[in-house]
Amino acid sequence: MISSQRQHLILSRLRTRGAVRITALSKELGVSAMTIRRDIADLSDKGLLKRVHGGAVSTSALLSEPLFSVKSQMDIGLKDAIAHEAVQYVAPGDVIAIGGGTTAYVFAQHLLESQQASGITILTNSIPVAELVQALESKDVEVIVTGGVTTRSNSLVGPIADKVIASLRVNTVFLGTHSVSIPRGFLMPNSLEAATDMAMMGIADRTVILTDHTKWSCTSLSLFARFDQVDTVITDDGLDHESIAKTRDLVKELVLAHQSEHTEESE
Repeated sequence: MISSQRQHLILSRLRTRGAVRITALSKELGVSAMTIRRDIADLSDKGLLKRVHGGAVSTSALLSEPLFSVKSQMDIGLKDAIAHEAVQYVAPGDVIAIGGGTTAYVFAQHLLESQQASGITILTNSIPVAELVQALESKDVEVIVTGGVTTRSNSLVGPIADKVIASLRVNTVFLGTHSVSIPRGFLMPNSLEAATDMAMMGIADRTVILTDHTKWSCTSLSLFARFDQVDTVITDDGLDHESIAKTRDLVKELVLAHQSEHTEESE
């Protein structure tokens, strides 16, 4: 398959999925990861897609986002490192909220495998997180689901979700983000999801944002949190020095998680 044919297929996959992974395309097309990277770089130079860590997203990602099933396969090592750090912000018996998105989902996986999960209650608008808790053999963890309208990221949002959230109170809320904008704050492509994230922050004593370093190079439509509204940002140590310095000036606490093992996607 020649370069133009590969690039046409990459764009076709982006139109249907919203995002693609280098490793998956390499296997599908029977070429090296380096060849796919060159194709993605060429398409990026033409403005036809946006390069991200481990793959690419559609240039329409400003207004929409990839399906949960696609995003869950991207930047896995980074999400694991962030989740490992985030677990330390939960104590047994806590009442916490977990937002939508794949980074928050990986955090929930790590949390439920830890001692900190003992006796906790989780409020969530994430269908995958709720299913994760329900699948536990132990009934030591209680889950409360907000209800609402589903998004592409399998989150529940909208007035129903916001009303349920407003009637409750949690110790800490853990939220993902689609992009980080300095000095504006944290953004989502879905305005309803942004509003629901704001509602969760409004009932929490502490807000923790979980996001990998690639989100500093993205942009989105709807702001849901300013830096001064967030207590802790947990990201990975791939964030560049300039962004680290600027973020530390804006947020109360910045935690850099160390990724101990680098997969092919992080090359």
